[in-house]
Amino acid sequence: MLGEFVYHNPTKLYFGKKALEGLKEELPRYGKNVLLVYGGGSIKRNGIYDKVVAILESCGKTVTEDPGVMPNPTTEKLAEGIRLARAANVDLILAVGGGSVCDYAKAVSVSVHYDGDPWQKYFADFEDVDNAVVPVGCVLTMVGTGSEMNGGSVITNRAEKRKIGHVFGAEVFPKFSILNPEFTFTLPRYQMVSGIYDIMSHILEQYFSGEDDNTSDYIMEGLLRSLIHSAEIACKNPLDYEARSNIMWIATWALNTLIAKGKTTDWEVHMLGQAVGAHTDATHGMTLAAVSMAYYRHILPYGIPKFKRYAVNVWGVDTVGKSELRIAEEGLAAMEKWMRETGLVLKLGELGVTEAMLDGITESTLIMQGGYKVLTPVEIRAILKESL
Repeated sequence: MLGEFVYHNPTKLYFGKKALEGLKEELPRYGKNVLLVYGGGSIKRNGIYDKVVAILESCGKTVTEDPGVMPNPTTEKLAEGIRLARAANVDLILAVGGGSVCDYAKAVSVSVHYDGDPWQKYFADFEDVDNAVVPVGCVLTMVGTGSEMNGGSVITNRAEKRKIGHVFGAEVFPKFSILNPEFTFTLPRYQMVSGIYDIMSHILEQYFSGEDDNTSDYIMEGLLRSLIHSAEIACKNPLDYEARSNIMWIATWALNTLIAKGKTTDWEVHMLGQAVGAHTDATHGMTLAAVSMAYYRHILPYGIPKFKRYAVNVWGVDTVGKSELRIAEEGLAAMEKWMRETGLVLKLGELGVTEAMLDGITESTLIMQGGYKVLTPVEIRAILKESL
């Protein structure tokens, strides 16, 4: 049964080669002071920084820069951003970068006007926002997280070795996002591939949950087939605009809350991957890839019909003369083959994880309730060991 729900997404998207022109249209809607948030400086090398700053200046904005956002934004970096935003009395936070930069911008946005500890309130206690929020806009340079059209924000507490996400409500969604696929062309292959798997994992986390005959499942199967096809092209030719634009668009729809409607959603792979990231600082998409096969093989017996459907409708597995279980297993085998050919990390050892770290990672892993099997800490450790 699909059930009852409300769907609302307030983010305005500008997509395509001329998408940056949308920034000129949006900026006049906000006050004079802008916090410009970006990462390690690649946007200066590829020219995106100069284009964005030129538009900000032409619109008469006073810009405060907040560079150096790392792939796994920390509580220390969040505190720095809050100080900068308060000192500049910012009216808009403009994130230029990938998902981590967008996530960080949203974390700053909800914290500027909060007097307490944002980590404790939002990421430890998962409390709602009850204060003013600074608007956020995004100029996307890497795809994968879908952060450009959702309320998600993931922050790492290095002292506690915890990496936790909070899904905020529509008031925290970016007000607008600029999506030009060409802005992703200079991304290193490792990062491109990592983002591709992050997209796939987002879809699978929602697909393998809840009722099986749901409109969302049909949408997700189409998104997965398109992603697999476009990823194969992009891996051969990273400058293929059609493939990269499809991947960018799939990433947005994978996590803009639409396909979650009517689904309980799982998210245990993300909890496993984020715990690994908290202990290793490894690239997010690769942590997901490294734990996925062990996790899905572990829960397959509890959701055989859906795994069979996945095998047939996404991977084209032949069903003749085979049991449901065998079909389901062949689907995961096809997925693993594709992951290997794509260049994804399939073992945690490649990310620096050792057996001595497993107890700590297990303790850092949040246990979710929405999948086919609610894991125990013993099962989590076994999955991590299998993933080594």
